[in-house]
Amino acid sequence: MTPTAPDTPDATAHVIAINDDVVTLRLDDPEAGRWVKNEVVHLCLPPDPGMERTRLEAEVLRVRGAEADAQVYEDTAGVGIGDPVIQSGEQLAVTLGPGLLGQVYDGLQNPLPRLEAIGGRFLQRGLDVPALDRQQRWSFEATVRSGDRVVAGDVLGSVQEGRFAHRIFVPFGWAGRFTVSWVQAGSVNLDAVIARLRDEKGREHPVTLTQRWPVRRPLTASLQAGGRTQRTYPDTPLTTSLRLIDTFFPIAKGGTACIPGPFGAGKTVLQNLISRYSDVDIVIVVACGERAGEVVETINTFPQLADPRTGGTLMDRTIIICNTSSMPVAAREASIHTGITLGEYYRQMGYDVLLIADSTSRWAQAMRETSGRLEEIPGEEAFPAYLESSIRQLYERAGVVQTPAGDTGSLTLIGTVSPAGGNFEEPVTQGTLNTVKTFLGLSYDRAYRRFYPAVDPLISWSRYRDQLDPWFRRELGADWRHRVERLQQLLRDGDDIQRMMQVTGEEGISDADFLTHQQAALVDRVYLQQDAFDPVDVSTPLARQKAMLELLDQVVAMHGPFADKAAIRATFTRLTDLFHNLNGTASDSDAYRQYRDRIEALASGKTEAAETPAPGPDTGDSDRENAGA
Repeated sequence: MTPTAPDTPDATAHVIAINDDVVTLRLDDPEAGRWVKNEVVHLCLPPDPGMERTRLEAEVLRVRGAEADAQVYEDTAGVGIGDPVIQSGEQLAVTLGPGLLGQVYDGLQNPLPRLEAIGGRFLQRGLDVPALDRQQRWSFEATVRSGDRVVAGDVLGSVQEGRFAHRIFVPFGWAGRFTVSWVQAGSVNLDAVIARLRDEKGREHPVTLTQRWPVRRPLTASLQAGGRTQRTYPDTPLTTSLRLIDTFFPIAKGGTACIPGPFGAGKTVLQNLISRYSDVDIVIVVACGERAGEVVETINTFPQLADPRTGGTLMDRTIIICNTSSMPVAAREASIHTGITLGEYYRQMGYDVLLIADSTSRWAQAMRETSGRLEEIPGEEAFPAYLESSIRQLYERAGVVQTPAGDTGSLTLIGTVSPAGGNFEEPVTQGTLNTVKTFLGLSYDRAYRRFYPAVDPLISWSRYRDQLDPWFRRELGADWRHRVERLQQLLRDGDDIQRMMQVTGEEGISDADFLTHQQAALVDRVYLQQDAFDPVDVSTPLARQKAMLELLDQVVAMHGPFADKAAIRATFTRLTDLFHNLNGTASDSDAYRQYRDRIEALASGKTEAAETPAPGPDTGDSDRENAGA
């Protein structure tokens, strides 16, 4: 707890009104001071007997002359009229430096395990704990020498953080040019000076392994303005190993996507698998407003999950930021900005970063509550009128950048949305859809039928298809896009026939239409669905996706001859079983080749060859469920 004198001589303002977590403040001497928007202030509560004052952190939201409205990031119980307020003169900021990976923070970058160690399971107010371990030592290797000229964003050296080279930069907010007057490599802690930089006026500035940056300002803003960092066009897909996403609704690496869906539709499972299997270096999970049980599950699960990229645990390259629905609303609103700032920091090192925000609906609800307490004019459904612009500003911080060191880094932002009742017409979902370029709409109906992932292919879309077309042509063949579009049209045709059958029954449609319906159902069941518990089917590399799609395209091109609808159903039931077994078989196994041969034989009408049993312990066809989650 930060000590303060009982009379708080450094206080410059006091509380004049309280409305839940929004307080109104007034300067003690308007002639001597002023308010700054987004400035961090501390409310000093009266101390208990024998105790020091508790300081609650708050952020100025609105300035009105000598008065200001601020949102408090902790419980305001006990705050009273006249309580002194200390101005920090700084905006809400996070600490950037080695030691971030593997941490679990709240929305203000307080390390939750250390808070628990100090105050127990029920977190105390006013605790001031460093975000990083100040005593841990790091082996710093310098890449500059005395006399070198540097500017903000230049690399001074690096330390090894796990398997990553964590670069140490000239602080991003420093203006002007500097000369390295002294630099020292060696084993140092976070507070040790590793270099001294002399500015153009001859003043020397010490540099440590850490720096501070305001979360509401893009990290690259000043670097882009000076031409030091360039944003580039995303031209590579984010490979998730989920067939439905990679094949039909791709997300660009450095792009944006949203996953809206009702409760129970599988958002948590889907985002966990995307985090685990996506081809990125760093994963940041921001749990802003979700139920505590789901967040605890994420915190407990990630350290136990094997990382397919490194062989270690997934937590080794993950940062978790959580503000559950039981935590203060104001800190929930800040948590996404904290996560994005950390993502921008690692992107500036040249790494590919994935940030998953779960869920932006709770983040928007926090803004709605704060806006209501500020008595702002409400927009649709009482959300603030600036909701859509806030969503846009959030997602615009994703992207691909060329760093001053010549590396390319990316920050991909995927936000989950939890619309009430699964209503995709509500303001948060619509504002998000107007901003992102990939939409993966979850369906409760598909989740109820145990389809995983429960993404509805008929309402989902990706605007990255044209943008990524050169990459797909180069890596997967010139006909890849046309094959995908044919299968998407088949899914739409199959849905139309399914609706017709609900009215007329099978007798009311032709054999050709029934064949189309069965072909569409096959694509949905064996390609769009994956078994989240099968060690093979849970992750499908792009090379295997290509081979599967070519085989599936060959099968759906089959037009008979079939004697009747019963023959069509029998054939496609058999194909479904064979594909399910194929999906759970390793690509380099004899069983995989045997299942593939049997599918090709059945597709070409050679039913006898299709009945040949596959080698290995599984000599028959399993009756797998359509989905395994």
